[in-house]
Amino acid sequence: MLINIIGVNFCIMVMLGMCLRFVENLENEELIFKVQQIEFVGLPIFHVHVEALEILLQGLCGVHKERLRIHEICLKSGPNLGAVASEVRLLCDLEQPEPTWTVRHIGGAMRGAGADQISVLVRTMVESKVSKNVLRLFYALGYKLDHELLRVGFAFHFQRGAQITVTVSSVNKMLKLHATDEAVPVTPGIQVVEVTAPASAENYTEVVAAVSSFCEYLAPLLHLSKPGISTGVVPTAAAAAASLMSDGGGTTL
Repeated sequence: MLINIIGVNFCIMVMLGMCLRFVENLENEELIFKVQQIEFVGLPIFHVHVEALEILLQGLCGVHKERLRIHEICLKSGPNLGAVASEVRLLCDLEQPEPTWTVRHIGGAMRGAGADQISVLVRTMVESKVSKNVLRLFYALGYKLDHELLRVGFAFHFQRGAQITVTVSSVNKMLKLHATDEAVPVTPGIQVVEVTAPASAENYTEVVAAVSSFCEYLAPLLHLSKPGISTGVVPTAAAAAASLMSDGGGTTL
């Protein structure tokens, strides 16, 4: 789901799939991959509207925000791993006292008549916690660095028909290898809003409904549309932001 402020389409992905387990050992490094069922929504938003969105989210979620600082490393497989290229992402949570690492792989979109009848993209996502020397392991397996990003912002975790997480972050690129302190914005003035919720093959329609219903409350600032369909600029965004800032006094409710 992308806000139409800048005319980009939104996509919403429900991560489904069968259980998968993979263990790889290298110099006492162990990886255990498990499928996570998750629904994902991503939208860009103008930086000037982020504080207003935070006020709105605080009122809707009823919980305190958490700071977000994620170093994301994208790796692609080399020719020794097969003719079809694969991609994995290593995520390092820099907000933790001791940075923690996660490896994630997102599969292709669901196809067929069922996919055409719903307003979402359905994908599988495999994710696992790993130790800090995981990058060395993937290099040894034959993966190559493609690019890396730094995401900085905040997140809300709450229950509203589903266990929903909303993150708002700026996306930054590194000018030097792994130099997170020197990262610069990829799109200055724009941040990304993401909404995720656990789902399964049995309940993903309910999760889709819960997330879609929640996102409707963001409509004054963000406009939802199906991938491939651009709905133009949200005419109410500036006015809604001004109203929220006025009502909220510029502080978190």
